Amino acid sequence: QVQLVESGGGLVQTGGSLRLSCAASRPNFSTINFMGWYRQAPGKQRELVATTMNGGSTNIARFTISRDNAKNTVYLQMNSLKPEDTAVYYCTVRTNGHDYWGRGTQVTVSS
Repeated sequence: QVQLVESGGGLVQTGGSLRLSCAASRPNFSTINFMGWYRQAPGKQRELVATTMNGGSTNIARFTISRDNAKNTVYLQMNSLKPEDTAVYYCTVRTNGHDYWGRGTQVTVSS
């Protein structure tokens, strides 16, 4: 069982930046290979934003995923934010064949 808690969301103006954090309650965090961030805007499907796996990463433009194994935390750096980035952001990890999700953190970008 892995519990994930996101933080760092909030209200920001267009062009601003935010860094989201996702803290995992699991020892041996470094053994978790797959981690990702998704987002879901009102009335839309959940969308993949960034992943890190096998030492590599993928992400949409303006966003960067990173992890700190010493802090059991995965981050999402978001720059040059736009109103269309407004959504609830969720982190997820996959370990031992199971996917775990946090409850999400709201990001609102004002125009």
